[in-house]
Amino acid sequence: MNPPQLPPGRARGSSPSESEKSPADRHPGGGGGGGLEASLVSLTHHHHHQSVVLRDRAEKAKRDAIRSAAAVSDLLVETVNGGVEEAFLNEKRIELEIRALAATASRFMKQTDQWLTSTHAMNSAVKEIGDFENWMKIMDYDCKSINAAIRNIYQA
Repeated sequence: MNPPQLPPGRARGSSPSESEKSPADRHPGGGGGGGLEASLVSLTHHHHHQSVVLRDRAEKAKRDAIRSAAAVSDLLVETVNGGVEEAFLNEKRIELEIRALAATASRFMKQTDQWLTSTHAMNSAVKEIGDFENWMKIMDYDCKSINAAIRNIYQA
């Protein structure tokens, strides 16, 4: 809106002298100047009302924007925290599985060591049996040799 234009030669705020007033302005009920003043007052009230409405709309839009931003922020935090929480729980489960797996591996290592010890003992026993069997064969051969030698001596 453009501000009302004052006629040249009149400064704003200065009151016109009685001679400068138009005949309608000089009479209290006469309509010309009072209408201008009423228009200015009406224009001022209208402008004030519009600025209040505009300020209220801006304030409402600001509150809505802040509320929306807070909601978006909360959703983002929940989304990120949900992923972090899930990752943390997965990490804890993996750590428990690692501990269980390490305990199982340790048990298997002990059992394998026991089996190796048993296998070595059995190998040693089999070797001893094999050595004993071999010794028995040698003894049998020696006995047969001695028996043959005694028979040869007895027959001769």
